[in-house]
Amino acid sequence: MKQIVSMVASLGLAASVAMPMVVSAQSDSLTVNDLGVNAIQGTVKLGSGDIRSTAARIINVALGFLGIIAVVIVLIGGFQYMISGGNDTKTAEARQLIFAGIIGLAIILSAWAITSFVISRLVSATQDGVPT
Repeated sequence: MKQIVSMVASLGLAASVAMPMVVSAQSDSLTVNDLGVNAIQGTVKLGSGDIRSTAARIINVALGFLGIIAVVIVLIGGFQYMISGGNDTKTAEARQLIFAGIIGLAIILSAWAITSFVISRLVSATQDGVPT
């Protein structure tokens, strides 16, 4: 067991010594401020849009998917309520599912409102000129 530990430690030490030589061999395609973006810019379509609007779109899409999931939960609860056949336990489970879906929708809508407000204020505060 000690031999395995010492072998792994010596391999780690050798790799940490040899790694800077490998990295420095690639420095001709990188500059200090480039970080490799110019090297791949011709092959990869990089976005030129604003990062704030991209983040807002990602958040809105995620909240949209969560809203769809909450509506599906409410629909499943409604379907279970309709087919419960008067059974009290099934009716209670269906009501609980509907209630959970409605609470989820309320949370998602409030998250959307907060996100929309924060992003609009962020955009207006970081644009050139006087914030409105």
